[in-house]
Amino acid sequence: MADLKRLYRELVSLEIELWSGIEGRLRAEYDLPLTSFEVLHLLLRRPGPRIQDIAEEFSITVGGTSKVVDRLESAGLCERRANPNDRRSSVVELTPEGHKLVGGALKVFEEELELRIGSVIPERSVREVTAVLSTLRAAGRALDAERKAAGQTPAPKQPGRPAS
Repeated sequence: MADLKRLYRELVSLEIELWSGIEGRLRAEYDLPLTSFEVLHLLLRRPGPRIQDIAEEFSITVGGTSKVVDRLESAGLCERRANPNDRRSSVVELTPEGHKLVGGALKVFEEELELRIGSVIPERSVREVTAVLSTLRAAGRALDAERKAAGQTPAPKQPGRPAS
């Protein structure tokens, strides 16, 4: 059990340190919190998601997602438009200003990933660690689904920042 506790501490500490390091650089160079970058980056990769889609992508609440999108929309970086497939919802799209900002911020993000991970471990190890973490996440989601089906309370979604 001690090894599992150590692994847990290492994973959590790594996540916090990666988040803080990348966010520090994004804030310094673009005045952009990492949470906002993550949403803008998603909009770049997958144009036109609904708020619900964004929330599901990051395993956060719809309310938390809506607040992030509200801030980005107020800053002129994205906008909500009527959903052509469902009048009851809207889709979120990057504005030209948002597209430009996320393009520059993406370069900083990728540089930091290379400095903090790519320069430290070989590409093969990156693939192996990624596969192991994906397996662990899938197992955790399956466990939460089982507990929910059994009437047990699964872990709550995080209200704030998206999971990367």
